[in-house]
Amino acid sequence: MIDIQLLEHLETFLTQERKERFEDVLSQRTKHFTVATEDVYQLHNTSAVLRTCDVFGVQEIHVIEDRKGKRIDREIAMGAQKWVDVNRFSNTQDCITHLRQQGYQIVATTPHKDDCLLHDFDVTKKSCFFFGTEADGLSEEVLNQADCYLKIPMVGFTESLNISVSAAIILQYVTTKLRQTNIAWQLTEEEFLQKRLDWATKSIKSHDKIIARFYEGV
Repeated sequence: MIDIQLLEHLETFLTQERKERFEDVLSQRTKHFTVATEDVYQLHNTSAVLRTCDVFGVQEIHVIEDRKGKRIDREIAMGAQKWVDVNRFSNTQDCITHLRQQGYQIVATTPHKDDCLLHDFDVTKKSCFFFGTEADGLSEEVLNQADCYLKIPMVGFTESLNISVSAAIILQYVTTKLRQTNIAWQLTEEEFLQKRLDWATKSIKSHDKIIARFYEGV
């Protein structure tokens, strides 16, 4: 449970404009959709996908770092890692298992399957969109366990798009359609308060000392 008194205390260190901005952004956040990137060779692509998640209100991204084990490029992410929750996994199966436990269907984004075109995708289903490596695409592990395959319609000679571009196209479309539905796509009240506390903490220098003093006075 969130300590509401602590949250209110921390928010006294924020400007009114900052507090309102947090609430406005959080009102558009969702965990109905999430993203997983699988061992992407070029780290800046994962960083760009993270930034895309922030832009379109997707609160979580799952990063599988099986072989490369690199870290998010903070310059390219442009601070998005501060506002989007990054869940890291050392292998694909652990990520898939975690997502299924959270009620997500596994959506493999690939130009080589004809299961579903983007404009036909059912946005009412809680979904995680998997994006693979630049060279090889998604692993067989994801392809074999996917609940559906999602394809961006393309009419040119080029067979596929850079994953950061694909993620932007897909997330812009599905989040726009999602907000036109009547389903409860927003964060729960508890999740909303948790992120308010998290973001307030990240915005205040020496927050650990402030929190310690707060509890000393309780």
